[in-house]
Amino acid sequence: MICPDSYSRVQSRVVNIGNLPLGGNYPVRVQSMTNTNTLDTEGTVQQIIRMAEAGCEYARIATPGLKEAENLKAIKKQLFKKGYQIPLIADVHYQPKVAELAASIVEKVRINPGNYIDKKQKPDIAYWMQGNHYQEELEQIAIRLRPLVNICREHGTAIRVGSNHGSLSQRILDRFGDTPEGMVESALEFVRIFEDAGFFDLVLALKASNPKVMIRANRLLVEKMKINGMHYPIHLGVTEAGSGEDGRLKSAVGIGSLLTDGIGDTIRVSLTEEPEFEIPVAYGILQASGARITRTEFISCPSCSRTLFNIQEAVEQVKARTGHLKGLKIAIMGCVVNGPGEMADAHYGYVGAGNGKVMLYKGQQVMKKQIDESAAVEELINLIRDQGDWIDPE
Repeated sequence: MICPDSYSRVQSRVVNIGNLPLGGNYPVRVQSMTNTNTLDTEGTVQQIIRMAEAGCEYARIATPGLKEAENLKAIKKQLFKKGYQIPLIADVHYQPKVAELAASIVEKVRINPGNYIDKKQKPDIAYWMQGNHYQEELEQIAIRLRPLVNICREHGTAIRVGSNHGSLSQRILDRFGDTPEGMVESALEFVRIFEDAGFFDLVLALKASNPKVMIRANRLLVEKMKINGMHYPIHLGVTEAGSGEDGRLKSAVGIGSLLTDGIGDTIRVSLTEEPEFEIPVAYGILQASGARITRTEFISCPSCSRTLFNIQEAVEQVKARTGHLKGLKIAIMGCVVNGPGEMADAHYGYVGAGNGKVMLYKGQQVMKKQIDESAAVEELINLIRDQGDWIDPE
């Protein structure tokens, strides 16, 4: 699968995450994260299975310590035994040794530059202006990252450099403040270290609980990468988005805005709910932004006094009969005043033509006129069938 022609994505290099490549012209991938105790092998396995059944493509697992990292072997083994080969991502924050062990087991390791290795508190910005303190600290970080690079290279493991708005290093805060610019530099510091080591299987992520900060940071990241000739895949997400409608709307604003810019190669909708509930929201955002088409897309007007047929009932009937036609865009419009213009990019149109009457369109061409609304849905299906776009539902 590749992205639809109408959607233009910022091109990135392909990074292999197990058997599921990320970036390039591959679809924008959907991922989620377990919330079980990672030492609870069966509970974690069952949750990942529910995630996978919902459509999750990568499963991230919190890996705070060495015991959890070691138990990734058992989790992976049980998943494979049950017929699931979903790529696993270890989420590591603080300890290099944990990341190194996890990197020998799973397909990808996530580290946060703000609290991985570097938690030393420095006085203020003046410290970084004296001598070579800033460069010396980066050199020490590079030394401590070498074992992880070697293990990842040996095992074909990718690394996500995940910079969070709420956990920037003191080094970054003193120089940039708690800003989108600081988030970008935090990630690029580590990218430059990895590049100097000849390692390029990287995915970048800049997340914030404030969608405006997250949007600004990612747009700036793309600008900076372009200037520096970098093309790394980007992971999108609004952290701590919440639950229910609030969490879904906040995620849609942040992730959707960037996707419509063509930014983003994988997404995670972070809800305070069971992780499998995140997946339908993610696919909905992808569909609405045109980043990944996974079902029929419907366009319908709110109706007004010009609508002389039951448009609400028609919409439900059309959805029920054609909802399996992945990739088709079908418009149900109340009248001919604005209908044909507003549905300009639809493949098929169902448009009111008077009292209880409907016209059917293929693109912008009228195909059938003055059809009684009681027969119009069936006639629409016949038209789709005649044009070669019909597929029988499973």
